[in-house]
Amino acid sequence: MRLRLTPRDTTFFDLLADSAQHLVTGSTLLAELLGADRSTRKLLAKQLSETEHLADDATHTIMRRLNQTFVTPFDRDDIYALASTLDDCMDYMEEAADLIVLYKVEELPARVSEQVQVLQRASELTAEAMPRLRSMSDLAEYWVEVNRLENQADKLHRKLLAELFDDVSDPIQLMKLKEIVEVLEEAADAFEKVANTVETIALKES
Repeated sequence: MRLRLTPRDTTFFDLLADSAQHLVTGSTLLAELLGADRSTRKLLAKQLSETEHLADDATHTIMRRLNQTFVTPFDRDDIYALASTLDDCMDYMEEAADLIVLYKVEELPARVSEQVQVLQRASELTAEAMPRLRSMSDLAEYWVEVNRLENQADKLHRKLLAELFDDVSDPIQLMKLKEIVEVLEEAADAFEKVANTVETIALKES
């Protein structure tokens, strides 16, 4: 750990932890939405949208704090990158929920639930990891596991696409489902970017 001779603003640790906690709420709502009827889906999508707004507010707070703070706990570019990628995770999950409702999808492929389970686990791991940035300890397991989950998500994504092309004959329905699946894959990629950013920070600070 590098020796610091000037005081640092530790508020960022709390702000990043709060931001990550929104991901847990978002992924839980997304999982509930998959198994809900159409009217309940609308309600859950609205709740997820509200959570996304809270996540946006958290991101903006971090950005404002960056502009006001002279000494940050670690590289300000890394704080910016971390806040931005956390926000991306939420954006993709909210987009997926919105598409499911807007496209009036009656039934989703079973593997979509597996995709969302990956996102739930990644969000839990991310929320657990953010407070550990304060001490920069016990973080390696986090980024290794999230990278493993992203590899799992990649395989699910490929299988899902193959199954969609095999099983869905209606081209409009195929396009709708494919877009939802693609957005969920983007969410998994975003979680990996968060983990990779944490790894970069930890290596710089070691």
